Amino acid sequence: MKAEVQEADGPFRRLRGGAEIETSDMLLTADEIDYNEDTDLAEARGHVHYKNYTSNEELFADRVDYNLKDNTGNFYTVRGSAPGKFDPRPGVPTTGNPFVFRGDWAERVKDNRYFLYKGTLTNCTYPNPWWYLQASKFDIIPNDRALAYKSVFRMKGVPLLYAPVFYKAMSESPRRSGFLTPNFGTSSKRGYMFGIGYYWAINRSFDVLYRPQYFTQRGLSHMVDFRGKPTQRSDFNVFVYGIDDKGLLMEDGTRQKQGGYLISATGRTEMPKGFYARVNFNYLSSFLFRQSFTESFNEAVFSQVNSIGYVGKDWSTFHLYGVFQELENFQSTNEGDKVSIRRLPQVEFASRPREVNEKVLPVWVEWTSSAAMMRRTQPLYQTRQFVSRIDVMPRVMTSLHLWDFHLTPWAGVRNTLYGQSIQNNAVSDQGVNRFSQEFGVELVMPSLVKVFDAPSWLGRQVKHAIEPRAVFHAVRGIDNFNQVIRFEESEVYSNTTELEISLTNRFWVKRKDGAVWDALTWDVAQRRYFDPNFGGAIIPGQRTVLQTGLELTGYSFFDRPRNYSPVVSALRLNPRPGFGLEARTDYDPLRGRIINNSLSADVRLSKYFVSAGHNMVTCMPLYGAEQRGIDPQTVCATTPQPPGTVLSPVSNQFRGMIGLGQDNRRGWNAGFLAIYDYTVRTLQYANAQVTYNTDCCAYAFQYRRFAFGTRNENQFRLSFAIANIGSFGTLRRQDRLF
Repeated sequence: MKAEVQEADGPFRRLRGGAEIETSDMLLTADEIDYNEDTDLAEARGHVHYKNYTSNEELFADRVDYNLKDNTGNFYTVRGSAPGKFDPRPGVPTTGNPFVFRGDWAERVKDNRYFLYKGTLTNCTYPNPWWYLQASKFDIIPNDRALAYKSVFRMKGVPLLYAPVFYKAMSESPRRSGFLTPNFGTSSKRGYMFGIGYYWAINRSFDVLYRPQYFTQRGLSHMVDFRGKPTQRSDFNVFVYGIDDKGLLMEDGTRQKQGGYLISATGRTEMPKGFYARVNFNYLSSFLFRQSFTESFNEAVFSQVNSIGYVGKDWSTFHLYGVFQELENFQSTNEGDKVSIRRLPQVEFASRPREVNEKVLPVWVEWTSSAAMMRRTQPLYQTRQFVSRIDVMPRVMTSLHLWDFHLTPWAGVRNTLYGQSIQNNAVSDQGVNRFSQEFGVELVMPSLVKVFDAPSWLGRQVKHAIEPRAVFHAVRGIDNFNQVIRFEESEVYSNTTELEISLTNRFWVKRKDGAVWDALTWDVAQRRYFDPNFGGAIIPGQRTVLQTGLELTGYSFFDRPRNYSPVVSALRLNPRPGFGLEARTDYDPLRGRIINNSLSADVRLSKYFVSAGHNMVTCMPLYGAEQRGIDPQTVCATTPQPPGTVLSPVSNQFRGMIGLGQDNRRGWNAGFLAIYDYTVRTLQYANAQVTYNTDCCAYAFQYRRFAFGTRNENQFRLSFAIANIGSFGTLRRQDRLF
């Protein structure tokens, strides 16, 4: 005990002037304190300050009655603070501010629990907080949870939301059942939207979230997210979303149904003997539903649905898998217009390179092998339910070194047996066997290197290296390329005799602080084909996809026999932090023009950022189009191009984003993203967002525009986020610009 004046009267101690009582758990100071040693009761008056060393809460009051024995008491005209849980999440601002509360009076009971009456709670700074929660009663356990009864959420004093009971977790791993904050929004095609959610913490291992949302023009949607961790070594997550659509109102007064549902499930488990299982299941009822109701532009234009599950084991250099997989590629929004490929099941046994000799000459052996039951279905084309496919490919390789020259030769064979084949452009029950021999050698030549002084703005030194490389590859024995059913990428394996020459320029920069980074990399490569017909795989005037082309570039260029590939150039530039540029160009000497190119650039300077990208695939009519009565100019002017008339679908899109701000930057932040398609002369997607961040919360407004396929929609979304707590509104974190 401390005080300027102390008086003793039996068990009573009267402390006057700078009175102070301190224990190992707490500190109590006031202008005057009366303390009873028999009952351990202390009455403090005038500028009372209480601090708990264990839970770190701090209170100020006009008067306090406190029991030092069981650490309970009453606080009158109280204000204080308690530490909040720092929980960084995308879309939720963060702050170091504690929770600040005020009330008419409060009581501290056992188990470190507080009751606050007729009070307010916020993590903003006083005297004018941006938001606060007002309630008749608060039930608070520091570092655990807070409950508010008959609560009103106010923003700048304006009431926005009433809740009979409001719950906020303040522990490290909170899980509690309850209703989620409602959300509101508007859309030109869905009308007004209203939603709410309920989170059910079933037990410590399972929980489920259900969020219905009603669209005034379209109907009720449902979202269910079920998670679980049955054992320490297994977990799963099942997500279901769907809508019973009333239909899009058309100009003639009819309604076009666009409803449907999707299911996504992931799971994993570890099994005995080193085995493990993984599953990633996806089901989409229709592509029209995805295009109409998804909230993401990338998802709306992505036409594939892939599901895979496997059981595997890895040991030494070996891999053993049992695979179940289905791939669906939707060709349009029309019902049934899709390509489906299924493996049910497939057993794979493989080994990565395994050294079998190291005494005289190092030798490595690797192989892949699989046995599967396959199926492929598409409009006017389908195989049997189960088509056998057995594939074996062993390979041997070695490595030779002389000075700075490195030579890596390899050789192998591959045999694939199919239960069905293509005969006379139709599926036949006649099986087919594909046997090939392969040989290759890679030569890595010495690099040419020079170091020179760099400009002052770039750094201290620049190191330039030129890295030449040559690869020869030959495949023989595939004389039935066009009889093989296309189940996967290995089916485009063909005869070839080719030589690839590539040259890589690299520039490394050493900064003044000694750090080194790759400032520029420029790769240029081309392949020379000594078998221009690839063993009969090429059909003049028909687009053909071959493995040799996929290895070089993602764009098709085979529609006739040819002796060389396009020249592929890839440039990556990062001269300084915050700036990046990537450019890729494929120039075809056979056609004498660039067949595709892409460019992307990203710049961030302090609070400013700019991102731009352009992708273009040139219209290239198939070889011999004029002889077949096809006018190349008419074809290229048509959007989309008729099937079988061009080498690849024409594309010419620009993506741009510009903005000011960062996720947690105080004040105004704004950004704009747009995707424009020059081929259809349409702004397919636009996203404009304005956000204002305070020290404790953030306000965001977003406008989005969709214009592609069957979708022509404007959306307006709002969001209010409280630092370290969460957000409510219709602006999801994955749709934010920042």
